[in-house]
Amino acid sequence: MINRSRIPFILIGGGLVLIIGALAWLLISANTAPSTESGPEFVMVRGPHPDIPRVSLEDAKEAFDNGDAVFLDVRGDEAYTISHIPGAISISENDLVSRFNELTPSEWIITYCT
Repeated sequence: MINRSRIPFILIGGGLVLIIGALAWLLISANTAPSTESGPEFVMVRGPHPDIPRVSLEDAKEAFDNGDAVFLDVRGDEAYTISHIPGAISISENDLVSRFNELTPSEWIITYCT
């Protein structure tokens, strides 16, 4: 029979084992790269990134007028339906990884989300 005074220590010990196991699982899964057999590596970047040039409104407007760029709306379907740049492709941010093969990397792709 278990002494009642030991029950809190057993529960705390069990909780610590669960927490350590969950942390180990998170570390292992974070270090496992997804398979890229179906295409090139795709990395999600949130916010400004030093290797991705920003496009000014003037340059984007000129590219639109000249047909030099593909505009990619990464908002959800509802926001796209309400308003979007004419001719823009709609691929929500959540679907980018699974649908990136619909884009042509050699084209100038200007993404927007507002």
